[in-house]
Amino acid sequence: MTLRIVFMGTPDFAVPALMEIIGQGHEVVACYTQPPRPAGRGMDLKKSPVHEAAEAVGIPVFTPTSLKGAGEQEAFAGLQADVAVVVAYGLLLPKAILDAPREGCLNLHASLLPRWRGAAPINRAIMAGDLETGIQVMRMEEGLDTGPVCMSETVPIGPDLTAGELHDRLSGLGGDLMVRALAALSRGALTQVTQPEDGVTYAQKLDKGETRIDWSQPAGTVHNHIRGLSPFPGAWCEFIVNGKPERLKVLRSTLEPTAGPGAPGELVRIDSDPVVACGTGAVRLTQVQRAGKKPMSGEAFLRGAQIHPGTVLI
Repeated sequence: MTLRIVFMGTPDFAVPALMEIIGQGHEVVACYTQPPRPAGRGMDLKKSPVHEAAEAVGIPVFTPTSLKGAGEQEAFAGLQADVAVVVAYGLLLPKAILDAPREGCLNLHASLLPRWRGAAPINRAIMAGDLETGIQVMRMEEGLDTGPVCMSETVPIGPDLTAGELHDRLSGLGGDLMVRALAALSRGALTQVTQPEDGVTYAQKLDKGETRIDWSQPAGTVHNHIRGLSPFPGAWCEFIVNGKPERLKVLRSTLEPTAGPGAPGELVRIDSDPVVACGTGAVRLTQVQRAGKKPMSGEAFLRGAQIHPGTVLI
């Protein structure tokens, strides 16, 4: 049985779910997404990835800045959807919106709830050193990611996995999981489990003020910080070039068990990549990006920057 669906999402993370839903033959009657934003050097207005994907297949697109007004709520109810599918939409849904579809609203969330409710679950899971995470379909309530869970897939987090890599894996799995949930919903077989009260954590939105690397932290903490912010917004430090600091974004690292002693931030060894001492232990920088340049290997950075053991990254 096909369903009449309103899709609500914004970033590229949500696009696979939209495409899977369309591919399964469901009727997507409208797509809600964030309005176009200024982007690029020219700051031209740019449509969201979901906006572009929906337009490409002829789905009507709506970009309200709020859903709190009576007019927007009446228009949404007028779509007479069986269900709304919400994937990283970016707006809070008032009760009138949550209640409008016949079967309510299903949300795709990138964590194992109740751990990492909120805006940045993928980054926070890696930054915290979690060994696993997942993707879940949940029924939406007025609370922040508090609704009962309907379906779930668990994913291991490898020791060097970056947030970007985990993002892509969960995005692909999420599309498949959502269409499975919709299939169960269409035949009246979608079950749900209330979230436990224990283990609640919140994935606060990333702030630029927390992106600078603190080399005084243990190596494991530094490594998780780097990969949890890669590729965006990116963890960074500075090094001195011709007496002036230059920003260095660190995109990939790995723990280095055999480094010699050194002060936090000091390059203690240079072989194929720079090895940097931390508060305890050290990390090897395997991919970096200098200001105004493309990402490069740690080895290429060493050749271009001409830095030596004893140099201190700040």
